[in-house]
Amino acid sequence: MEAAADDAAPGGAPGELSEESLAADPVAQFARWFTDAVAARIPEPSAMVLATASAAGAPRARIVLLKGYDAGGFTFYTNRTSAKGRQLAENPQASLVFPWFAMGRQVIIEGPVTALSQADSEPYFHSRPRGSQLGAWASRQSTVLASRAELEDRFARIADRRPPGAQVPLPGFWGGYRVTPQTAEFWQSRPSRLHDRLRYRRDHGLAVGWAVERLAP
Repeated sequence: MEAAADDAAPGGAPGELSEESLAADPVAQFARWFTDAVAARIPEPSAMVLATASAAGAPRARIVLLKGYDAGGFTFYTNRTSAKGRQLAENPQASLVFPWFAMGRQVIIEGPVTALSQADSEPYFHSRPRGSQLGAWASRQSTVLASRAELEDRFARIADRRPPGAQVPLPGFWGGYRVTPQTAEFWQSRPSRLHDRLRYRRDHGLAVGWAVERLAP
């Protein structure tokens, strides 16, 4: 991530990120910055780039929405038969990027991915708007459609079978994933491209569980 010009930082005056200012763990630090992004009214602050790779190493990236985070990791939901679902089944590792460019900040999370159980996925599925629940059934995500009409017809037929008031069941091919951070990098824009990059690296040999490293910008 680069500043707009050598001596300017995106989003106005540059900030500063020091080892002394960091939270004890990356999730707590993420919570601080996420709160800042919400307060700054960043459009879709929960939008993140999800990068995955096939077993053969072919990469693919797309934007998804973060739906929760805690000490266990960062959670999102999707169709398990989609391109990302297939890649995660083959190679359960991922990278997440939060591009809060307007604030001159970026966060990169990397680590293994675990599929959530049906029981853990259901509460979020049923919290979604009814149309989104029906859409999950109607869309065979990442498959080729003959036309837009094919998708809309499928949606209409599913909606007829599940009239208003009837619960829409969780599809067996849909659910959540949790990315457990092994590294978490926090990037803060600074003038002259001398940006701050501080990375947490999981280290079970330390009492706090995390080593902190400063990276060259």
